[in-house]
Amino acid sequence: MRIYLDHNATTPVDPVAADAMMRSLEHLFGNASSVHYYGQQAKAAIDDARTSVAALVGAEPGEIIFTSGGTEADNFAIRGVAEALEPIGRRHLITSGIEHEAVLNTFKALAKRGWRTTVIPLDATGIISPDRLRDAITDDTALVSMMHANNEIGTIQPIAELATIAHAHGAVFHTDAVQSAGKIAVSVRALGVDLLALSGHKFYGPKGVGALWVKRGVRLAPFMSGGKQERNRRAGTENVPGVIGMGAAAAVALKKMDAEAVRLSALRDRLENGILAAVPNTDVNGLRTSRVPNTTNISFDRIEAESLLIALDLEGVAVSTGSACSSGTLEPSHVLKAMSLSSHRAQNSIRFSLGASNTEEQIDHVISILPRIVTKLRSLSSVATR
Repeated sequence: MRIYLDHNATTPVDPVAADAMMRSLEHLFGNASSVHYYGQQAKAAIDDARTSVAALVGAEPGEIIFTSGGTEADNFAIRGVAEALEPIGRRHLITSGIEHEAVLNTFKALAKRGWRTTVIPLDATGIISPDRLRDAITDDTALVSMMHANNEIGTIQPIAELATIAHAHGAVFHTDAVQSAGKIAVSVRALGVDLLALSGHKFYGPKGVGALWVKRGVRLAPFMSGGKQERNRRAGTENVPGVIGMGAAAAVALKKMDAEAVRLSALRDRLENGILAAVPNTDVNGLRTSRVPNTTNISFDRIEAESLLIALDLEGVAVSTGSACSSGTLEPSHVLKAMSLSSHRAQNSIRFSLGASNTEEQIDHVISILPRIVTKLRSLSSVATR
């Protein structure tokens, strides 16, 4: 039995999206910038996909800019605002310690170029405190970037309140919604944000395509030079099959989202409660109430997470120790460290992220094999430390 519990890293492409992409590869080969029939066919298909992606986040189609993925969307938002507002003296940027590397490393790059940056720490709940943002923000702040749902622990942030604080100081607010769009209801209007990033392969679309929602009137400098695609915002010939696949996946996600959230939440709780009951010295990282329905992050005392990940993989179960973009590093999770958890706990935690293919039978199988695996690894750890 093979069980995939790493949907926050990526999801399999939905058959509807795959079919739409195959049809586009066969019939829509035109360049969407061309004025002839073939080009206009491709352009019309992109516009249809733009409408579907906009509907997923409660936006207008004209506010959606397609990108190569969530990382580019985050870079575009942060660098674009920083460059646009630099001439008026706003050179301060704020984010949190639990952001994706696409945000944190962009902040580091801008700090080397002279921008002043503030990274807000969190407590063990994994929830960003509005009071800490109030203490950090100044009248020089150009941008506040806070993720909607965390990719490792799943916590949902109070984005609407955080955005209100930012706007009171004249700052632009960006949110990375890569892990929330398609899982829970997301409305750019209700959140009150100015920019929102999402990625197709997180909701059963293809890899290599994402989008940035930009509120009308937001000053944003393009960070790529080239042609006039995407309303002069993002140069480069459009990835027509990828965009079509993302649009098809967005339409499916919007239709299934409410029912799937209920189903996944029940499965996640079944897994979580089963592990906590069957395996001693385990605990859930982050607040258990305000989070996306498919994610749990559990610490296993006296075990290295990498060892447990490999042992589970040998049993046919795919999990992760955190962000796929950080795989291969021996460093403890920067998310858990930002929550002031101990280095040991940050190194003994496993993320389980569920998705469309998971069943009660699979969840019960994982619960049944974990006690044996954990007991063996703990015994080996005890021998090694003698």
